[in-house]
Amino acid sequence: MLRIENLTYSYGKIQALNGVSFEMRQGEIMSIVGANGAGKSTLMRCIAGLLKPQGGRILYDEKPLTSAAHAVVARGIALVPEGRWIFPNLTVEENLLMGGYLVKNRQPGLERSYELFERLKERRSQRAGTLSGGEQQMLAIARGLMSNPKVLLLDEPSLGLAPLIVNDVINIIDEINKQGVSVLLVEQNARKALKIAHHACVIEQGRIVKFGTGDEIAKSESVVSAYLGKRKNEGERGQQS
Repeated sequence: MLRIENLTYSYGKIQALNGVSFEMRQGEIMSIVGANGAGKSTLMRCIAGLLKPQGGRILYDEKPLTSAAHAVVARGIALVPEGRWIFPNLTVEENLLMGGYLVKNRQPGLERSYELFERLKERRSQRAGTLSGGEQQMLAIARGLMSNPKVLLLDEPSLGLAPLIVNDVINIIDEINKQGVSVLLVEQNARKALKIAHHACVIEQGRIVKFGTGDEIAKSESVVSAYLGKRKNEGERGQQS
């Protein structure tokens, strides 16, 4: 469904992506694991059309993906960026309507959003800037879904959230996938991301160094050591190092 071939991108002399290649299948959750500065967000921005790759290509349904962001959305790919980037002075519903700007009938999208996120329905007339951090993240995800995407790009959706809210967000991502949306997930809580991922890859210094199922990556000794930490016992979840 989505194929990345030898993608390169640099910021001046800093090589953020250095020949990144992988494939993502239709209907799956694919998780990208890596340290800060490994190139994860740059990769997401290139796919979304916010950055123009300097080499390689991106294929979507076997056709080249344009670098124009609005055209990428029209093709069925939506990005929920790191940091949420909601419109704080607009209401919850106005934020959602902005996410569906390419959709002629946005009512089904609103209904879907309010079904997935009941708290947003309760706060539909509230200014987005007054929401809690968790509610703002839910709004950002719901806004991304308003364009009715086939692929949802999620960049650090749990960043800065309390553990209980993180669980809610991960469960919502899983539910979105079960509704037929493919998800490319960059998530700081690698253990939780790998638990719901069908496939995953590890990126280091702009290169993909490991690929496998979510379970295979989660059991890799090098991945456990670098990103997952250690469990004190089977009933306790480790924290990301």
